[in-house]
Amino acid sequence: EILMEIENQKNLVGKRKEMENTADKHLPFQLTGQEDALFALLMEVVEHFKLQAVLRVAGGWVRDKLMGRTSHDIDIAIDTLYGKEFAEKLVDYMRLQNRTKDVGGIGVIKSNPDQSKHLETATVKVLGIEIDFVNLRAEEYADSRIPTTRIGTAEEDALRRDLTINALFYNLATRQVEDLTGRGREDLALGAVRTPLEPRRTLTDDPLRALRA
Repeated sequence: EILMEIENQKNLVGKRKEMENTADKHLPFQLTGQEDALFALLMEVVEHFKLQAVLRVAGGWVRDKLMGRTSHDIDIAIDTLYGKEFAEKLVDYMRLQNRTKDVGGIGVIKSNPDQSKHLETATVKVLGIEIDFVNLRAEEYADSRIPTTRIGTAEEDALRRDLTINALFYNLATRQVEDLTGRGREDLALGAVRTPLEPRRTLTDDPLRALRA
């Protein structure tokens, strides 16, 4: 029985690897020309102002691109600045480059914990694409679903998300997908719905995550 169990586990691992390899062939990660120009511009802003910041596309856009889907939902997560601060740098840079026609004004959506909006978001339309800028965050829940938040690491931000497939990042500096939960790519390939942390903890912290899943 032990030998049979070992063999079953080997078969399961082999099946997962086969599914991942097969899925990866059908999950192209290709940028459009517009996306490529946008991401290059954002990196120019980082370099011009010598910002000690890493920019990552977060969440649904990464998931959709890996699945070969068109996505216009671009959220840029920043590790050392608030979203509004970076948005202001972007607008300033476009003015310096005499490219004000390529950028719009900054809209700020304030946090509203009562509506599960825990993070302030700065929205800017640039190169014809509307982008949301936010900071990476860590959350701590006490006796309610309204958390206290602070700027967090990429790992902390990934672990506080609802699902592993929504916790993927695309690093603009390295042009690489980052799977900081270690399970997002696999779950996407397998069609699995999994929380980054133990399900009871993730869903208790914010029960609305169950509906989003």
